[in-house]
Amino acid sequence: MNSQQKMPRIAYFCMEYGLHEELPVYAGGLGVLAGDYLKAAADIGVPMVGIGILWKQNYTEQFIGQDGRPYDVYPNYDYSYLKDTGVTIKVRVRGTDVTCKIHVTDRYGNAPLYLLDTNFPGSEHGWMTSKLYGGAAQDRIAAEIILGIGGVRALRALGIEVDVYHFNEGHATLAGIELIREKMTQRGMSFHQAWEETRQQVVFTTHTPVAAGNEAHDHNLLQYMEAYNGLTFEQMDQLGGNPFNMTVAALRLSRVANAVSKLHGQTARQMWKDVNRAAPIISITNGVHGPTWQDNAIRAAFVNGDDIMGPHRRAKEELIHYIQQNTGNNFNPNALLVGFARRAAPYKRSDLIFRNPDVVEPLLRDGKLQLVFSGKAHPNDTLGKDIIADLVKMDRVYRDNVVFLENYNMEVAKMMVRGCDVWLNNPRRPLEASGTSGMKAAMNGVLNLSVVDGWVAEGPQHGVSGWLLNTAVKEHAHEWQQDEEDLRALYQVLCNEVIPTFYNNRQKWQEMMRACIDMAHWQFSSHRMLKEYYDVLYSRVQASPQPYGFMPDYTGVRHEVYQPHHLV
Repeated sequence: MNSQQKMPRIAYFCMEYGLHEELPVYAGGLGVLAGDYLKAAADIGVPMVGIGILWKQNYTEQFIGQDGRPYDVYPNYDYSYLKDTGVTIKVRVRGTDVTCKIHVTDRYGNAPLYLLDTNFPGSEHGWMTSKLYGGAAQDRIAAEIILGIGGVRALRALGIEVDVYHFNEGHATLAGIELIREKMTQRGMSFHQAWEETRQQVVFTTHTPVAAGNEAHDHNLLQYMEAYNGLTFEQMDQLGGNPFNMTVAALRLSRVANAVSKLHGQTARQMWKDVNRAAPIISITNGVHGPTWQDNAIRAAFVNGDDIMGPHRRAKEELIHYIQQNTGNNFNPNALLVGFARRAAPYKRSDLIFRNPDVVEPLLRDGKLQLVFSGKAHPNDTLGKDIIADLVKMDRVYRDNVVFLENYNMEVAKMMVRGCDVWLNNPRRPLEASGTSGMKAAMNGVLNLSVVDGWVAEGPQHGVSGWLLNTAVKEHAHEWQQDEEDLRALYQVLCNEVIPTFYNNRQKWQEMMRACIDMAHWQFSSHRMLKEYYDVLYSRVQASPQPYGFMPDYTGVRHEVYQPHHLV
């Protein structure tokens, strides 16, 4: 954006934030992305605040039992180090005025993050902010009232002026309902006038590429929980349909929306093409915070043109030491180490590499291949826990060549994305909207071995800065057919390209590592992402409005290179 223009003031709403492992108010990729975004905002010095919830019991700490299955632990965390602003606000939930305290932190090098809390001494409503993504539909709606409606009221009570409200996923949609209510009650606007003016203030990021995965609520339950916030059924139905779909409502409440990679943009526009009065969906690819995820020694070696293998070796040895200390598995620092860390979901196919024992067993038995896995399943997701249990079985069969690291968090993630040699990514396309773990790995010279989905379609080049499993996705193909094609490609590339290069051509490997870092360190950084949000999304909120249904395709937009002076 033109440096002479006033930068719009942003309020960024998200249900979770991954700033540091000691502040466990995140579940996974969505929260870590939000945390990285606030750190980038602080680095660059833009006017932004985050709005979230102070979860008392976190998503889950998840460990492996003697039976090989994951079990969940919910410690009550001490958040006394967070600053209490002394400000409270009230929201209505289920016939009761609910008081929310407001805490703030910027201790992780982030733009100020304001966290709403109902779990304090004397409160009868601690259940509303007790457990991230826990409980039943009533718990979820109560949390969304606090995040959305309470978040807007917190901004008002704190005296924070806002030009643009950014909803990161549909959880924050009720903030748009509060903005409409304000305009109707305080300024005497009609519903449609208030709706139209709200649209000019709101942008929305969608992350979920499967329609069924986008949250919807029964209207009777919304009314009972008082999520209508003064609006009528007819008005809420116009916004979110029946049942009330949070993503549909967010699209109708926004001036512009965005998907999180170019491929995801194509998927999202197709998914929501029949939603009338929806915002245009553009593509802004996710990025990650380099200072958080990139090893300092690896970064220095890259910048100075020094040998990268030395600092990589030290990062690998640190990961192997962690594995030995926490599991007893003894890994070989001279053998190829492949990492895979994801939420335990069937489409991510964490077990794909094991599906033909005739191919993979000799590689493991001969010590040519080592595999380190980590991840969590939702506490109520039996299938996700089955996936983890299957990985643990492989750990126990191939004791010194396969390991599953329990209780995945930001600390474990940092060691894995810095210490592995290769990062494996094999979701069923097109179900990976973006994927950011591979970006973190790439910044450390860890080479991606990946299907072409999400961000990967914009980044690694085969044999240059990674390896691609670029199989064709046949229309109407069964899942097993796609799995077979991708498995065949995985083994072919692993056995004929990755393994021979690692063991027989170290010069090429180091060249690929350097090309990998060069590819990732700016293009897939949160600093680039923030710059693009300001140039392409936030600035358009201040531009003249377009009619409903306007659907430009900005996926090919290129902007001048901008990098803060202290970044490469």
